[in-house]
Amino acid sequence: MAGSPTALPPTGQAEHAPNTNHMFALSALTTLFFMWGFITCLNDILIPYLKAMFSLSYTQAMLIQFCFFGAYFVVSLPAGKLVSRLGFQRGIVLGLVIAAIGCALFYPAAALRQYHLFLGALFVLASGITILQVSANPFVSILGDAKTASSRLTMTQAFNSLGTTVAPAFGSMLILSAGVVSQGEQTDASGVQFSYLLLCAMLIVLAILFSFLKLPVIDQKHSSHSAEAETTTSNTLFSVLHHKHLTLGAIALFLYVGGEVAIGSFLINYIGLENIAGLEEAHAAHLITYYWGGAMVGRFIGAAVMQKVNAAHVLVFNAFSGTLLVMFAIMGDGKLAMWSLLLVGLCNSIMFPTIFSLAIQSLKSQTAQGSGLLCLAIVGGAIVPLLQGMLADSIGLQASFILPALCFVYIAFYGMFGTTPKKFKRFEMQPEKL
Repeated sequence: MAGSPTALPPTGQAEHAPNTNHMFALSALTTLFFMWGFITCLNDILIPYLKAMFSLSYTQAMLIQFCFFGAYFVVSLPAGKLVSRLGFQRGIVLGLVIAAIGCALFYPAAALRQYHLFLGALFVLASGITILQVSANPFVSILGDAKTASSRLTMTQAFNSLGTTVAPAFGSMLILSAGVVSQGEQTDASGVQFSYLLLCAMLIVLAILFSFLKLPVIDQKHSSHSAEAETTTSNTLFSVLHHKHLTLGAIALFLYVGGEVAIGSFLINYIGLENIAGLEEAHAAHLITYYWGGAMVGRFIGAAVMQKVNAAHVLVFNAFSGTLLVMFAIMGDGKLAMWSLLLVGLCNSIMFPTIFSLAIQSLKSQTAQGSGLLCLAIVGGAIVPLLQGMLADSIGLQASFILPALCFVYIAFYGMFGTTPKKFKRFEMQPEKL
């Protein structure tokens, strides 16, 4: 998804001739981007399912996203050190195996009907995906000319967006249509059990395939993911906070990921409100495709627009547009309000990569540390939805969207005033204390 942590492209190169064709390797890696986008978006389907199964409050239901995105925060740095020792290909296999175990744990969790077991399974699943991303993102960057690394990552990220686009239809068909029952009747667990066992099998097949694939061997001696580089990054991660545009950018990325995930998490329940569309969960889930599909389409449109228009200006426009759409969703009703919230996905499209690139500009030797800090900011996907859940329980679901609206307001502020590379004044005046 858009809030996927994008590792900084390493400087090390694969041990191959410069003109080696890596199309096969890149094709294999794109399947991984599709899978983790698909699995991450299924959380939006899982939330109303588990909310119905356990009669959860909105706050309790948002623990799903808290456990999932909390794993990124907990596992990212240890995963970097682990991958530096195992290598990228073995790291991919390990990530797939751990993610498969997480999917398998959904079966006993559903059979025993224990919410904490679902949360544990989600944490294990997200831990595997984190290891997978730490391995696959730099692998894609290295496979080919460094000048085209960004285009390769954009191409593979498009498959990530494709996964988030098709996941709602899958979840609606196999989970919600059989799983969510109204009027307090017992919720059928077979849909979620079958779905996650199917995903488990697919992940295991991918792990076996990647165990035997003849992928290029990467020389990590000069890579930013070497053991020495990872240790330095973890020890000096917060030493880059004196860069004002990075610090403000980390906050913007925290709020962006949080706002995007929060809106996606509550969309099904929002569409189900009587004054909005009154649709059942299974039917509402199909409409989430437009939210994530808009993000995919907008990414390509934004890439073309930013060839001609300053990236910060595009960020401001999208953030203000997102704010207006969310405010209309709060104050309006009917299908116009519903579509205004779905269209926010189009505004979200360019935000993650734009904030990321603006925040790390001009960091020079501290770029790796800045990148690590920004990846940690993805924990916003755990915190903001939980806070919106608390708001929804206290002031109502529709009014609670004021929180993601405020997130967009800050992002617009960052685009207007926070993107110019500069240091905080006290650091500029006293550089010897750094």
